[in-house]
Amino acid sequence: MKAVILAAGEGTRLRPFTNSEPKPMIHIANRPILEYALEALAKNGITDIIMVVGYKKERIMSHFEDGSDLKVNIEYVEQKKRVAQAGTAYALSMAKAHVNGDFLVLPGDNIISPSLIGDLIRSKGKYRLVVTESETPSKYGVVELSGDSVRNIVEKPTADIGNLISTGIYKFSDEIFSEIDRVMKKGRYDLTSVIQTIIPTTKVTAVKTSKVWSDVVYPWDILAMNAVALRKCAPKTSGKIDKGVTMKGAVSIGKGTVIRTGTHIMGPVVIGEGCEIGPSVCIYPSTSIGNNVRIGPFTIVENSVLMNDVQLSSGSYISHSVIGEGVEINPQFCAVEAEAHVKLENECKKVERLGALVGAKTVIGSQVSVESGCIIGSDCTISSHACVRGNLEDNTKVI
Repeated sequence: MKAVILAAGEGTRLRPFTNSEPKPMIHIANRPILEYALEALAKNGITDIIMVVGYKKERIMSHFEDGSDLKVNIEYVEQKKRVAQAGTAYALSMAKAHVNGDFLVLPGDNIISPSLIGDLIRSKGKYRLVVTESETPSKYGVVELSGDSVRNIVEKPTADIGNLISTGIYKFSDEIFSEIDRVMKKGRYDLTSVIQTIIPTTKVTAVKTSKVWSDVVYPWDILAMNAVALRKCAPKTSGKIDKGVTMKGAVSIGKGTVIRTGTHIMGPVVIGEGCEIGPSVCIYPSTSIGNNVRIGPFTIVENSVLMNDVQLSSGSYISHSVIGEGVEINPQFCAVEAEAHVKLENECKKVERLGALVGAKTVIGSQVSVESGCIIGSDCTISSHACVRGNLEDNTKVI
């Protein structure tokens, strides 16, 4: 059996972090999201992968190449740009010539446990859809069942109709492509519309799961997904640990990284390669630190994601924040978490605990504070002593 992974989307709601990376290549626990799906398939013996790529496809293709490093065989199919492309059914149609018989369909922006894929393979039914319970069903397609059959899917409902949602993980036969063609001729390009069309005459089996499944829709979802991924990280120490460093819990440290004296790390924490941490730094649980990161003395980082090449100077405090690749932060920076009301796509989203979201290659001066929930774009420059409130567009200069 083959699998098709849909990895062509741009992820506009994840900006600024998708300005330079396609959504499936955002690093979670220091690994691209896409890698988790490939690993889950490989562990279930599914090694022939059709990957539909589009936005910044070169980033995906150059990283995974033919898939041999992960013991899979990847064949790439490009999703061509056109008005109708913004839909999962259209994306899947790109793979029509490359699959025969039964196959799986997975999103490229989900963390998926191998056991979930195993449950899907072992279940019965010509067409199958993995469903799970969600605390925020309004972000997804809510599934209504009759026994184990899908009766209806309501996309992003405004009313409370249940908390069972579609994960976007399917098992199909190649007959689905004729249904996709019919639906697209009517101007609809998403798989939910395809399922809605076939359920009056064809059973679609709901495969319920409570196994690990996590996706990312908004920038702050990176933090929740990171926390989920870190639960499975095994302790590993490959760098240099000075005397006077204390570590508790699952802590993974990459090659060439130096942890200076007086530093305290409480896992789960992942630190990449070539980093320099400390002295006297505190890193608390659910934190991922990428490669070539520098963290100066007397700095505290908790429940945050620092991407590759971040420079974080002394005396800073970062909590519940995502700091993009190549960001330079000067001394005494403060991003404190609190309940936030974030403006995004002409909507105001309430987030219970959130610090700052800082796009790639932004430079922040000394003694800068950022109000909780601020989204700072890529390539911004913020002068010293500033207090940032609200969102900043890419390339903004704050004097």
